[in-house]
Amino acid sequence: MSAGPTLTVCRDCCCGTSRKHPGVDHRAQLERFRGAPGRVRVSDCLDACAYSNVVVVSPSAAGRAAGARPVWLFGVLDDETEAEVVAWVEAGGPGVADPPGLLDLRIFTPARKVRAAVD
Repeated sequence: MSAGPTLTVCRDCCCGTSRKHPGVDHRAQLERFRGAPGRVRVSDCLDACAYSNVVVVSPSAAGRAAGARPVWLFGVLDDETEAEVVAWVEAGGPGVADPPGLLDLRIFTPARKVRAAVD
């Protein structure tokens, strides 16, 4: 397992589908995330469909030691936002580095039941 943060990428329900987001190359997005340090997990549904396209950045061991918890991001649909996610993972992610650019404006808190599934 990698020492970097883990990205959990929602796919197959409505996030990550051409049906809901026809202008987004979802396969290329996933490959871009896989090029960053850390691990990428693909989830069928994170049950936060109203916030589509959802990506969860879970902290590395160092981030957890600093008290960080998984960070939920909504609307990860464009090159700029994807680049900010990758830059954050490369910088160490939650607990190690602050989110770059405007990424902090995409943070949301899902329902407790949904959060528990990723934590």
